Amino acid sequence: MKKQLGGTLLGFIMGALLGLGAALAVAVYITKVPMPFMKKAPVLGAETEAAEAQKNRDWDPNAGLANKPAVKPAPVDVPAVSVPVADPLGELANAKSEAAVAPLTLPALSPAATVAPAASADPFNYFVQAGAFRTPDDAEQQRARLVLMGLQPRVSEREQSGRVVYRVRLGPFDKKDDADKVKVKLDSSGIETALVRVQK
Repeated sequence: MKKQLGGTLLGFIMGALLGLGAALAVAVYITKVPMPFMKKAPVLGAETEAAEAQKNRDWDPNAGLANKPAVKPAPVDVPAVSVPVADPLGELANAKSEAAVAPLTLPALSPAATVAPAASADPFNYFVQAGAFRTPDDAEQQRARLVLMGLQPRVSEREQSGRVVYRVRLGPFDKKDDADKVKVKLDSSGIETALVRVQK
């Protein structure tokens, strides 16, 4: 019978060395082979990177949403009509003078004036924007904060100045007064908002 050379300890050491060698070969292969499905970012110079960093630092996605001052409509001249009103208690009637009838001035209404308010319905929808964010996660956090306040905001994606922003908006509101109420509620809660008007 032949004697067996080596032992269990030698077999264990040889197996460990072979396993480490195989792991090293796989690691070298993985680091040297190009990765599939990866976008290759263009290599930027130091000046280009500094300019891009400065541009991103000063960029505000909400800059385009600043409220513009409201344009007040020009006052309309309405002719006044004098209507006599009798004294209901009769106190002035005892004076037996023409002062017993006090003139009351009311604006004259024409048929065109009564139809005008119905025809001039608000041609805009109003939104209350509670922020525009660079990442969808930030927009979802803001949306969750508003949901906890009992509101129903929506997140929409839009390209602005060549960048994608995620807007958190409430609405649409048919009346500006309804949008103003929500805006006041959010402003009083410390959430910066903007009123956005969109033509119907």
